Amino acid sequence: MARLVFTQQLARFIDVPEVETGATRLRAALEGAFEHNPLLRGYVLDDQGHLRENVVIFIDGRRSADRIGLDDPLQPDSKVYVLQALSGG
Repeated sequence: MARLVFTQQLARFIDVPEVETGATRLRAALEGAFEHNPLLRGYVLDDQGHLRENVVIFIDGRRSADRIGLDDPLQPDSKVYVLQALSGG
């Protein structure tokens, strides 16, 4: 099963589950994670359901290509990392 991992930057603010999923598309996998913790949705997606500007997702070492539809395909053994971008001066 594909595995979603949320980085420690998000864990500082909210409970972030590590989720194993049979989903074949990124959006479906994320929806499964949001079922575990509905508050997580607001940290990852904006009001239109698009990936927030300060969040990046890597699937099997490659950056997700679809920030709007989140329709990137997942393989049964995919590793998905959801990262919150860091900023500072």
